[in-house]
Amino acid sequence: MPGRALDVLIVEDEVLLAAELEYLVQEVGYHPVGCAMSSDEAVDLAKSLHPDLALVDVHLRDGPTGVDVVRKIHDDCGCVALFMTANVKRLPEDFAGACGVIGKPYSEHGVKTALAYLAVCMDEGRAPGLPPVGLELAPAFAELWGLTEMPRTA
Repeated sequence: MPGRALDVLIVEDEVLLAAELEYLVQEVGYHPVGCAMSSDEAVDLAKSLHPDLALVDVHLRDGPTGVDVVRKIHDDCGCVALFMTANVKRLPEDFAGACGVIGKPYSEHGVKTALAYLAVCMDEGRAPGLPPVGLELAPAFAELWGLTEMPRTA
């Protein structure tokens, strides 16, 4: 694991999925700093906890507000966000400022590999290679981290 352990905010309204993500975050040596189930709660926690990374579902308790959450925490808090959603095709082309997406259903190995990959990208400011299977980078972050011509899958 490069550098320091990441502080991770989990934005997921399904309790079992949130608990699983918290476990996976801990398994790779990072710190789950909070869990939000609604858009307002997510933005409030991001502002107060200043996480390094937020794992965000698109459909929350208060509706399909995950895209708005990502825009707010990216713009207002400077937090890197990653969508984790079954609704990949509903994401805007700019990914609302998120670094990418992992489509549901996801595997434990896929999430752990993606978290490790993103930690390197965030720590070193460049990608260690192509993203692992299951992780689709947003075009802006692919360019930022030195990858060009990243086709949008899904």
